[in-house]
Amino acid sequence: MTAAVWYFFSTGATLYWGDAEAHLDIARRVVDSLTPGWAQLGTTWLPLPHLLMLPLVRNDRLWTTGLAGAIVSALCMSLAATFLFAGVRRLFRSIPSGFAATAVFLLNPNTLYLGSIPMTEAAFFASLFAVFYFTVRFGDTSSWGALAGAAIAACAGTLTRYEAWFLLPFIAAFVLVRASEKRIVKTITFCLIAGAGPLLWLAHNLWYFDDPLYFYRGPWSALAIQKGLPYPGQGDWRLAARYFLEAGHLLAGWPAVAIGVIGVILAASRRIFWPITLFALLPVFYIWSIHSKGTPVFVPTLEPHGWYNTRYAMAFLPLIALGTGAIAQFGRIAAFAIAAVALGVFLIHPSDHSITWQEAEHNSEGRREWTAQAVRFLRSAAGPNETYFTGYGLTSIYRSMGIPFRDTLSGDNNPHFDMACSRPELFLHTDWAIVTGGDDAQTAIDRARLHGPKYELNERIIVKGEPVVEIYHRVYEYPLR
Repeated sequence: MTAAVWYFFSTGATLYWGDAEAHLDIARRVVDSLTPGWAQLGTTWLPLPHLLMLPLVRNDRLWTTGLAGAIVSALCMSLAATFLFAGVRRLFRSIPSGFAATAVFLLNPNTLYLGSIPMTEAAFFASLFAVFYFTVRFGDTSSWGALAGAAIAACAGTLTRYEAWFLLPFIAAFVLVRASEKRIVKTITFCLIAGAGPLLWLAHNLWYFDDPLYFYRGPWSALAIQKGLPYPGQGDWRLAARYFLEAGHLLAGWPAVAIGVIGVILAASRRIFWPITLFALLPVFYIWSIHSKGTPVFVPTLEPHGWYNTRYAMAFLPLIALGTGAIAQFGRIAAFAIAAVALGVFLIHPSDHSITWQEAEHNSEGRREWTAQAVRFLRSAAGPNETYFTGYGLTSIYRSMGIPFRDTLSGDNNPHFDMACSRPELFLHTDWAIVTGGDDAQTAIDRARLHGPKYELNERIIVKGEPVVEIYHRVYEYPLR
């Protein structure tokens, strides 16, 4: 993973994903903001990945380069690979199985990319494979140690991604069925520990947003963002499955998919049902989400031939890894051969299957262009220690320039931001305003024209397919003392 982090960093791809930028900057705002603290974790995105970044994101160099998040992701993906190896090795009583399964998962170029940037997949797979390992161990021993490990890992997962919430009742049912003694006590213990994650997030949303389900139905939720925007698969189970399966094929390649299917059938014939169930639940969750919950997936091979949320197809890799491990149990030669076949497609046509990197590069072109233009202008026009009133989604400008968030006033700084928007003549005092057309900050600048303070448009940045970015400088109508 160290080599992967360095490679993507050297190519400039660490922060291509808009979400990667957002995750990194959420963590930074907890320690660097006009209003620092727990509230900066916000809503919608779960907090654990951001909390893991805190020790590193304080460092200006690691923050501005994105390495603060990349290092955390790499460590989490390494941990995920360790638990996957341990779980498959224990399940099949085979070291070659562990190596083959881990290789097929970890050496997939999409795993290497998402494990090298500030995204949530690495932390989620670390928790998922820890649950896998500890539940397999619990099935063998019914020990309290294995139960505690599974519960803690499941709790970590619920504070990382919402699909972990979906898995909780199934894991609890496994504990209930497989406990050799004190079934009720052990199941309740698991539920109390693992369920603490969702309860904490519900409490967070209730405390800061007056609605425990604000993350689900608030203005930044997936449901709100996709409201009124139809997409393929919405309300159509067959089409939802088709788009998700196509994304999985593009991400893993047909050889790996075929090996995974054959291996899973082989594992099922040996009555290895729990790991199959655990890993199969992830694709089920996403197909259900595409159908019902406002989660579109676009792939370049199906209309409308776009790139969006292809990374969700990573949900197929645990099943493929498990199937690979099942076949590789027949010896070292089998393990090497099956892993080579599964990974060979990436050596022959690596760019065709690095779909998460392609999506990030394709969808970030406009954002990277207006960010670069804004940075060039401000470096020539703005002085040190000046302050900025800013609209939504512009943090890449400040991170690129190393401007502390405590020198910016944004929608993450309430009630200060709302006060500045509603009464700019009283509460807006920044040297600069950077806005996008139609956002709340733009409206505040328009309102300020009536009663002050006066801001003069210095730069307008127009990039095809992107909102217009406008940069205003405050004009002082009296001499400064």
